[in-house]
Amino acid sequence: MELRFLGAAGTVTGSQFLLETKRARVLIDCGMFQGSPHEVEHNRTPPDYDPTLVDALLLTHAHLDHCGLIPFVHKRGLRAPIFATAGTVELSGLVLLDSAKLQEEFAKRSERRERRQARMPAAAEDEEAAAQHDATPAAVTSIEAPLYTTEDAQSSLRLFHDIGYGTEVDVAAGVRATFLDAGHILGSSMIRVVASDGDSAPDRVIVFSGDIGRPGTSIVRDPTAMSDADYVLMESTYGGREHEPQQEAIQMLADAVRLVGESDGVLLVPSFAIGRTQEVVYDLDRLLEAGRIPRLPLYLDSPMASKATDIYRRHADYFDEETRALLRRNDDPLDYPGAIVTNDAAQSRQIKDAKRPYMIVASNGMLTGGRVLQHLRDHIDDPAATLLFVGYQGEGTLGAQLQAGATQVIIDGQPRTVRCRIRSISGFSAHADESELLDWIGGFTRGTRKPKKVFIVHGDPPAESALEPKVRALGFDTHVPTWKERVVLD
Repeated sequence: MELRFLGAAGTVTGSQFLLETKRARVLIDCGMFQGSPHEVEHNRTPPDYDPTLVDALLLTHAHLDHCGLIPFVHKRGLRAPIFATAGTVELSGLVLLDSAKLQEEFAKRSERRERRQARMPAAAEDEEAAAQHDATPAAVTSIEAPLYTTEDAQSSLRLFHDIGYGTEVDVAAGVRATFLDAGHILGSSMIRVVASDGDSAPDRVIVFSGDIGRPGTSIVRDPTAMSDADYVLMESTYGGREHEPQQEAIQMLADAVRLVGESDGVLLVPSFAIGRTQEVVYDLDRLLEAGRIPRLPLYLDSPMASKATDIYRRHADYFDEETRALLRRNDDPLDYPGAIVTNDAAQSRQIKDAKRPYMIVASNGMLTGGRVLQHLRDHIDDPAATLLFVGYQGEGTLGAQLQAGATQVIIDGQPRTVRCRIRSISGFSAHADESELLDWIGGFTRGTRKPKKVFIVHGDPPAESALEPKVRALGFDTHVPTWKERVVLD
């Protein structure tokens, strides 16, 4: 029995693991690499296996770095059933269709740009004319085709099968899986896999943590405690780091809103469309209800986030008791009073002319694309504006540069001076911090089946290096796998 680490090894994104037994091949996640250009290049690498021979795919949740390459692999022959919770199935449809649409639009823009550049004057004969195009003929490159099209994404969605939490399901010959609530986003799961080679060898129990959420997070339930496994793949996104307590994070959000209100400024919150946006809106609604912030106009500039919120409302059975109690009182905590939802690009561009003060929550969370970049261009040199980070910023991203205190950045190829205020709140992260990760893995010290090995995955190298010795100190044998490494499971 063998486990192959095809993503989220030495990096946070690109989650993909292949479990091979004598009788079956099962993929766990099939995510897209995000962040630095070097990592993103991995997305175009052909699968390190024959997709036609995969018997099942188990999906932990619907974030792009866990599901984003499913249509890419489907186009190359994947026909296996994809198992996920009902919430993940719905959200994955939203994510994958949006991803395909963005790739198609990017390819069209690249083609138009290449055509314009092809009509430019010859290289040195008219440098001034070439400069007006912000390029030279030597800069013209071939157009990269989309990883997959909308048609590919729609076709892959036919493979999805929803299953409930806590129900063990036969997913392939000799392989059973149980999905348990990870407390990360709606429908997110840890997956307990029981695998047999069909001979006299005992079953192996392998736990894939997915992304582990935080206890006490708004809307969703707490992560499931676990205690028994032979092997554990454990995320480490926030290894070496601690979040502020939840109430402190909410107070910091309230302070930022009041500061913007007092200065007639703009609060710009880059936020992931699924999970983080719903949580920020929830807490703004609660703060307003409690009279702790002024009622500033809120622009929700993410069509995907609006659709995701509708999906959240359809799956209230996944909510924690506090949120369900609000719904029973007809108090919708996912709806900030008077929030203005901008569905098209023209409405988005017009926000900058709105009467101040106001707030914008826009995708995406790491400033690697999306409508938030337009708002950043509008406000990065405005001292009355506040850029508020409420989530993880991947290495090499524009968000990470700004969070680290950069005073000059490049946006759309142009140098820009940073004059807006930069603030960060880690307490809104949907990922467990180091103490919470150690609490979770510590549960396996109390079980009857102690893991033979804990694999540290889903983390940048500094985070993995910080977390591994602390997991080892709990009495576990640990290993930090490398990309495409194969490990035999004894």
